[in-house]
Amino acid sequence: MAFFYKNYKQALHHTIWRIVRQDELAQDILQETMLKFWLTFPNYDTSKGRLFTWALTIARNLAIDRLRAMRRIVQRTHSLSEEEVAQLAAPTAFRPEHVGVRDWLALLAPDDRQLLELLYMQGYTQAEAADELKLPLGTVKSRGRRIIRALARHIN
Repeated sequence: MAFFYKNYKQALHHTIWRIVRQDELAQDILQETMLKFWLTFPNYDTSKGRLFTWALTIARNLAIDRLRAMRRIVQRTHSLSEEEVAQLAAPTAFRPEHVGVRDWLALLAPDDRQLLELLYMQGYTQAEAADELKLPLGTVKSRGRRIIRALARHIN
């Protein structure tokens, strides 16, 4: 456990911080993550993924749960509008599935980065991205698949 904590605490902390954006809260959630990791370790199944990925999922889920809990507490204790509560708890553009994606985009060539920005960060359809970039739809589809495969190879 000490070895895992020593080697992976910074990566876990960084992921948590990117969600909650508060150092002290991120530290608390990191400690909760390690406790849950320790207590649920007997349930870890190697066929479902790597140990670090499992720990990262625990950390991400705990961070998101904490944000939701904070939002509920603020809603109950204050008579704030829904918009104010949402701004206090988390950025409106937060999407858990996008955590770390911008870092990966930096690895790409400018044309590839632009295509993935349109498709995944700005929510364009493939047809809309093709119109925006003045490319054939088939080219956008092929490039998108190629880029995703290249990123997957690079990241794993």
